[in-house]
Amino acid sequence: MDLGSRRKHHFMIVFLSLLGSNFSSCCPALSAANKASCQDFGMVSLRGGLGQGTEEGSGSPLLPSESEPILHCCLSLSPLTFPGLVQDPPVPLCCPTGTWIQRYHRQLARSISPQFLEDIIRHLRRLELLTAEEAAQVQAASPLPEQVRAVVDVLAGKGSHASQSLQSFIQTSNSQLYLHITVYEPMVQKHLESLQSSCGNGLETGALQRLTNLLLVEGLTDIQQKEHDILQVETTKGLPNVSKSIPLEKLFLPLSKVSIPPRISVTIGVAGIGKSTLVKLFVCSWAKGEINRDIMFVLPLTFRELNTYEKLSAERLICSAFPHIPEPGCIAAGAARTLLILDGLDEFKTPLDFSNAAVCTDPKKEIQVDNLITNIIRGNLLQEASVWVTSRPAAARQIPSGLVDRMTEIRGFGAAEMKGFLDQMFLDNRDLSSQVLQHIRANRSLHVLCTIPGFCWISGSSIAYFLKHSSDQSQETTVVPRTLSEIYSYYFKMALSGDWLEKPREALRIEQAVNTSKKLVGSLGRLAFYGLLRKKHVFYEQDMKAYGIDLSLLHSSLSTRLLLKEDMQASTAYYFSHLTIQEFLAALYYYTAAKRAIFDLFTESGVSWPKLGFLTHFRSAVQRALQAEDRQLDIFVRFLSGLLSPQVNRLLCGWLLLKDEHGGFRSQAISVLQGCLNADQAVSSRAVNAMRCLHEIQHTDIAQAVEEAMRSGSLAGMLTPTNCSALAYLLQVSDVCLEETNLSNCLTYNVCKSLLSQLLFCHNLRLDNNQFKDDVMELLGSVLSVKDCQIQRLSLAENQISNKGAKALARSLLVNRSLMVLDLRSNSIGPTGAKALADALKKNQILLSLNLQHNSIKEDGATFLAEALLTNHRLMTLHLQKNAIGAQGARKIAEALKQNCSLRELILSSNSVGDNGSIALAEALRVNHSLQSLDLQSNSISSAGVTALTAALCSNKGLLSLNLRENSISKEGGPAIARALRSNSTLRKLDLAANLLYDEGGKAIALAIKENRALTSLHLQWNFIQAKAATALAQALQSNSSLASLDLQENAIGDEGMAALSAALKVNSTLADLHLQVASVGAAGAQALAEALMVNKSLQILDLRGNSLGLAGAKAMAQALRVNRSLRRLNLQENSLGMEGAICIATALKGNHGLTYVNLQGNCIGQSGAKMISDAIRTNVPDCVVDV
Repeated sequence: MDLGSRRKHHFMIVFLSLLGSNFSSCCPALSAANKASCQDFGMVSLRGGLGQGTEEGSGSPLLPSESEPILHCCLSLSPLTFPGLVQDPPVPLCCPTGTWIQRYHRQLARSISPQFLEDIIRHLRRLELLTAEEAAQVQAASPLPEQVRAVVDVLAGKGSHASQSLQSFIQTSNSQLYLHITVYEPMVQKHLESLQSSCGNGLETGALQRLTNLLLVEGLTDIQQKEHDILQVETTKGLPNVSKSIPLEKLFLPLSKVSIPPRISVTIGVAGIGKSTLVKLFVCSWAKGEINRDIMFVLPLTFRELNTYEKLSAERLICSAFPHIPEPGCIAAGAARTLLILDGLDEFKTPLDFSNAAVCTDPKKEIQVDNLITNIIRGNLLQEASVWVTSRPAAARQIPSGLVDRMTEIRGFGAAEMKGFLDQMFLDNRDLSSQVLQHIRANRSLHVLCTIPGFCWISGSSIAYFLKHSSDQSQETTVVPRTLSEIYSYYFKMALSGDWLEKPREALRIEQAVNTSKKLVGSLGRLAFYGLLRKKHVFYEQDMKAYGIDLSLLHSSLSTRLLLKEDMQASTAYYFSHLTIQEFLAALYYYTAAKRAIFDLFTESGVSWPKLGFLTHFRSAVQRALQAEDRQLDIFVRFLSGLLSPQVNRLLCGWLLLKDEHGGFRSQAISVLQGCLNADQAVSSRAVNAMRCLHEIQHTDIAQAVEEAMRSGSLAGMLTPTNCSALAYLLQVSDVCLEETNLSNCLTYNVCKSLLSQLLFCHNLRLDNNQFKDDVMELLGSVLSVKDCQIQRLSLAENQISNKGAKALARSLLVNRSLMVLDLRSNSIGPTGAKALADALKKNQILLSLNLQHNSIKEDGATFLAEALLTNHRLMTLHLQKNAIGAQGARKIAEALKQNCSLRELILSSNSVGDNGSIALAEALRVNHSLQSLDLQSNSISSAGVTALTAALCSNKGLLSLNLRENSISKEGGPAIARALRSNSTLRKLDLAANLLYDEGGKAIALAIKENRALTSLHLQWNFIQAKAATALAQALQSNSSLASLDLQENAIGDEGMAALSAALKVNSTLADLHLQVASVGAAGAQALAEALMVNKSLQILDLRGNSLGLAGAKAMAQALRVNRSLRRLNLQENSLGMEGAICIATALKGNHGLTYVNLQGNCIGQSGAKMISDAIRTNVPDCVVDV
């Protein structure tokens, strides 16, 4: 009999056996079969979600569909078929009618799925047992268990008929669920209670919100496979790669309707990120019935537990996780959907060897535990079970990627989560929490590491200890901890003194505490060091005894802060509270042991060449760290270096170190570390770690010199191999690189090549004007193609990139998942390069912005890009100015715009588009309502082109900004623009500067402004506009309530026009920017404007440079400034104010505290007068910047 048939047969037998002893006499054949079946499968215990139906994510039903008629028959047995039964009406089994829903209300609330609940509600509505109002109340309840309880409560008040109806409906429509509720659910109650008890301890739901969404990743990156956890976080700046997220409740569900649930899921996270906490949260939520109701068994195990076994069978493994099940055969055979959780692969004592593991398919056979795990993951055992493994990233690479169906990653703290975590730490002292957070944010490197909760706890505790005791320390030691070594020194000092956050300071004298703890710290240090060498992070009683650790001392307060204890079924496990605690203890041991050791400490047996002196041992440790492929000694060496720093020595002097114990070796140790900086042509993470070691030892001369050069832009010519290492280090820690990594005008091919691995993680990278050629693009293309790459913005403007370099970048865009902005302006990629990029855009759906300004792509290049726009649905910004695409190129792009709905900004300025190209673009605007900004500056567009564009604006509902500056739009174009402004209700910015509108065109536009309520910015600079048009615009401003910026510079509006505008300003309350440079305004115009400023409360920017206000105008403006409070920027440059006029303005500012900028240049003031006026303004208005 095959497995499926045996399973069906077994379920029927198990249920029939529950009907009583009479069944054996009426059906002896089945009774005999019962014994054999139960031996194969054991008694089945089920839980959760059998009513999930077949919807997406429901999992496999317990019984195959073809077995349902058999079971249904069993559930409605008649006395004619089985004469041994009492002849009663065929009512549901197990309890009297009318009490069934009360008896099983808990099981109902935990087991009914959302879809089946909807079926129940529809059925009860048809029977008129549930009113519409009652159904609405049920559906308004939340979460799902509350909805089920609401149905039960309603039916309980309607008598036995209502209860029987629900019972009968479940029995007939979902016999599996009925069997589960009435028979098997009670069997797992002890298991659920045990899980809730063990997993619910210490879970603070507020702090766990971060864990309810995991990052869906495609596999391990190179850095995750090769680097130490801390280096991973430092290098990536605490920010994971761009990934989709998946809610915790969907972790084991299909991602789509056509996919299946994952069998093998792996969740990775660095040490201290919360992997075990995540498992506890999931198990606790599942046990409460809140998530994954389709999973019937959850079996949580840790590799710490598995370390205590030499051999196990699959069935014994199940029993160790689920001691309440009498027979594990049902799970082993896949009778119910099961999730096996294996937490902490990095703590497993034996590496998994998938290449040489012997195949085992017998669930009863005991084999080596590592072989058991590999056979389970391969699907040879428990093939129907889902498996969830958690691990640190490097250990997760043991599992072949082909066996992993889903990989997720736990993200670290965001800014708000870090603040919330610290607030929770210092619940009774929010001021202390704020101070700690302030110190963490002030240190970028520390802030990055504090995205790890475990590290944030250690850092927060250390800084809080420092802040609480800084007044007790001498001036020379009161330095805020900034390095890792200082943080951990304060942490250990706090632990040694018995001073903990939650408790008042203990009365026990510090000296006594030190004496009782030193021996323990020494023993733990030796355990930590040799455990680190063996990649061992979990220890058992035999390990503790082997290293001479007195178990009775492990209950002290010191131990509980460094070492955690976990009691398990077979033994007790001990592990350090964080990986870095083990590494610091290991460094302490090595530091103190090096002074007396005559053999290599890395060889525990002592059989090695003699090594005498601390420096020899220090050099040995550095070399070992450099040679370690898995980088597990990097942080250890960093701590070892830090112990040589004067600050750490002062902190731990008399506690764990002797005063200046190895101080004489500091300079020699610095030389050893500096020797690691230029060993390789490429700057590796090892060199960066050496720079961090120098920082720990407080030797920062190299880094400071390079950082200062970065600030001043003088890096060119000084990037030696040593300085390149310093630069790579600064890319991770310096505030100079916080917003943008600007390496423009300083890199060569060789320097760029050496920095490649470090550039991967610069989110905003600027490499302008480096004379880069195509060979550098090959290098950068390789960087962009790496899975680790996190570059989001890349600027390569003003280099020497040709079509070959563009092709290299295009190839990388086919696989890159991070780059969103690419700037290639002012290169020479030509049409061929444009084609390569266009072909990449057809497949790339990440890039948002592409700048190809001034690249000679011409008409053919525009055609290729237009083809890409037909299929690309991601690109939002395209800059093509100065590319000579012509009217035909514009026409091709216009055709693409008729179908493209993603592009938001298109710049085509200086492309000889002409009227023909404009007409084509106008046709596109009639149907395209997604483009928001169109720039057609300097394209020889005349009134014919603008008429077509403005006609399109009458129906267009998407365009927000239109730039027609520097074209040939004559006064005849004014009425066409006016018609558009009357009809269009979406355009916000219109730039018509440097055209030929004259007064006639200006007046037409002004009349439309009276009616328009959308336009906020209008540029009419240099349009030969005079007083008449200015007067018309002023009249419009008296009624217009949307225009915020008006530019009339280089138009001779004169005093008459100025007077009209001033009158409007007395009424208008929306205009904020007014630009009137070189507008022929004299003293009379200035006096009119001054009167307006006395009452106007909206104008913030006023530019009057290049006019002729004179002394009289200056006096009038000064009078206005004494009253006006809205103006923020005032430009009176080149206005013939003279010394006296300038003094009037300066004096007036004494009472004006709104202005932030004043320009008085070019007013014949003289150098001495300029200084006097500048000093006066700074005295009167300290916050105001003045240019004199």
